[in-house]
Amino acid sequence: MIHPNSFQLKTVLLGCLLFCALILPAQDGTIYPLEAPEEPNAILLGTGGVKDQPASESWFRQWGDPMARNITTATLTPFLPKPGKANGAAVIVAPGGGFHWLSLGNEGWEVAEALAEQGIAAFVLKYRLHPTAEKLEDFTAWMNRPRGVPQPDTNKEETPDPRPRWDLSNQLADAEAAYKMIVDRADEWGVDTDRIGMIGFSAGAGLTMHSTLHSKTMDLAFIGPVYGGMGPVEVPENAPPMFSVIATDDFLFRGQFGVIESWYKAGIPVEFHLYQNGGHGFGLGNPDRTSNRWFDAFTYWLEVNGFLDPNSRK
Repeated sequence: MIHPNSFQLKTVLLGCLLFCALILPAQDGTIYPLEAPEEPNAILLGTGGVKDQPASESWFRQWGDPMARNITTATLTPFLPKPGKANGAAVIVAPGGGFHWLSLGNEGWEVAEALAEQGIAAFVLKYRLHPTAEKLEDFTAWMNRPRGVPQPDTNKEETPDPRPRWDLSNQLADAEAAYKMIVDRADEWGVDTDRIGMIGFSAGAGLTMHSTLHSKTMDLAFIGPVYGGMGPVEVPENAPPMFSVIATDDFLFRGQFGVIESWYKAGIPVEFHLYQNGGHGFGLGNPDRTSNRWFDAFTYWLEVNGFLDPNSRK
């Protein structure tokens, strides 16, 4: 079995990043074409395709990060801790991208690697997406459209409501399949099924919340929505503890605390970090922003609540 943090995967990704760094401006908001990287450890979830999707999966780079769109086949990529370091906890990592693309580097692989370094088995969920234009230039034009002008398929991902306002049946099915696969292969991957959580970024935070509110098969031990919508929700009786992160200069914040208040009033443990700055889409962090150490706070929260201790959740 090839270890999920294999040298092969890291070599391919590093080579791709170095090559693009030589020919493209670094950290440029411009969208550039990108050849699809190899994903040797990605496991098919078998949840089907996407209806009325004429375009095939394609990749691009923006802000120095690899991103994928028109995803029609969901996969799960494990990032397992080194032997002897695993503590049994597991996290499903859901990248963001407005359900039209996935920021797989910034909000997926990098986060999973950081979790694995803490002894946590991490699983990047590459979930199915809503269709976008086949040609990159048309997709770029759609991305760069004036946001204040009403248009078809307007930028609904900017709503502060943590519950996405369109059909997420495909995405929920992918999340449920990922959870089931982790449970089914728990012995192989060294996972304690009582300590499986989910963390998501932007739209991935929306999927995390959607899974928490609507899944009939997932029994998440904890959730971590990062810069997701902040509106109020109806909290299920069996809702898991929540760790939430957002910055004041994030367009999704808008001075709202609804989802935090919902968890608090329901009597479910909640920890909320409102950072002075960081904007939107900061992943593990950007230089000189107060939000840069949220990941340390998250792992400490997991530790204090016993999610990293094999004996404390029994």
